[in-house]
Amino acid sequence: MKVKLINLPKLEDPRGNLSFIEEENHIPFKIKRVYWIYDVPGGQVRGGHAFKKQQELIVALSGSFDVLVDDGEKNEIYSLNRSYYGLYLPAGLWRQIQNFSTNSVAMVLSSTFYNKNDYLHAYKEYLEWLKN
Repeated sequence: MKVKLINLPKLEDPRGNLSFIEEENHIPFKIKRVYWIYDVPGGQVRGGHAFKKQQELIVALSGSFDVLVDDGEKNEIYSLNRSYYGLYLPAGLWRQIQNFSTNSVAMVLSSTFYNKNDYLHAYKEYLEWLKN
């Protein structure tokens, strides 16, 4: 797996901290799309798919959640709970976001525009895709 936890810049100030992300500097891709996940009911899971081409950076802007990442052979869980950490996910990995805390917000930076054909929605389909 080429997953990487990225420590984003954090400018500390008594008035409040500031963090930022620069494309092709802190992350290895140009940002084509940004979306966020919020108001997730207790016990719900988001994701549950893989991308053929899309790379992502996931940041917990508020609250906390876990990201399960699976490469078809092994899986790892990354807990995100600080807004100055980003989880970089290259293409070709199964991902699932779970254990959302109350009022959590997950921001996702994407290397591609939305393309329904880039998704692998069924885990069995994902494993078949990996073989090819």
